[in-house]
Amino acid sequence: MMHAKSDSDVTSLAPSSPSRSPKRPVYYVQSPSRDSHDGDKSSSMQTTPVYNSPMESPSHPSYGRHSRASSASRFSGTFRSSSGRKANRKRNDKGWPECNVIQEEGSYDDLYGDTGFSRRCQALIALLGFVLLFSVFSLIIWGASRPYRAEIVVKSLAVDNFYFGEGSDLTGVLTKMLTLNCSLKMSVYNPATFFGIHVSSSPVDLIYSEMKVATGQLKKYYQPRKSHRTVSVTLEGSKVPLYGAGASFAVSDSSGRVPLRLEFEIRSQGYVVGKLVKTKHRRHISCPVVIDSSKNKPIKFKQDSCTYD
Repeated sequence: MMHAKSDSDVTSLAPSSPSRSPKRPVYYVQSPSRDSHDGDKSSSMQTTPVYNSPMESPSHPSYGRHSRASSASRFSGTFRSSSGRKANRKRNDKGWPECNVIQEEGSYDDLYGDTGFSRRCQALIALLGFVLLFSVFSLIIWGASRPYRAEIVVKSLAVDNFYFGEGSDLTGVLTKMLTLNCSLKMSVYNPATFFGIHVSSSPVDLIYSEMKVATGQLKKYYQPRKSHRTVSVTLEGSKVPLYGAGASFAVSDSSGRVPLRLEFEIRSQGYVVGKLVKTKHRRHISCPVVIDSSKNKPIKFKQDSCTYD
């Protein structure tokens, strides 16, 4: 008859049975502490517990689950980075801890140089190119506008007042005095096809023996392109002392014909591209003229009577 074994019997027989529970050697493992990064390695070593039975050994399934759970708990906790700041780890849908993804592709500014400097260079090159192109364009326009000189033709000179007699200058010296008023007419033509001109003149002088006996000034005006205009200038001389030239002038006046010379300069200025591109011309005009004091008719000039320089 079989007798049931009591708990005391099982306990007493378990150590004595070599086939069921062989005696395993006791072992331990030293591993570095996970909480220490910059301390002494020898002080951070920790000892694992001693396992005396298969249930407690690492090969048992329960130990694997326990170790994975403890490892996961360690990963899911907070840890301290190398810079001393704490970061939190999160788990994904599969239970693995998430970590930041390293971005391998970034800016290539360090490889290809300073992009800001290159942009400034490009802007400077573009500005210089624009200035160069505009300069070439302006030079072409200026060259095309050079042939368009204002055409001047002196038409007539009308004497309104002519008086020659004795007098005294401001210092009281007695000498021959001349008073002369006359009006000069001339025609101005602007041949330019794409710009107008501003016309002005130097003082218009009527000269006798290198002495100015009358003078006037053309008032500045604007003349459109491809247009004609007739302008007039009033010349006046009041009580002009002739001094040494008075003797020869008296001889000429006694015959009724006094030789004079008309001299002035016409200036024309055209703005081709605003005030950036402009063209200027000067025409020096000299006309000999003989005034007949016995006649009161305007003196007309022929086409070749004057020189235009």
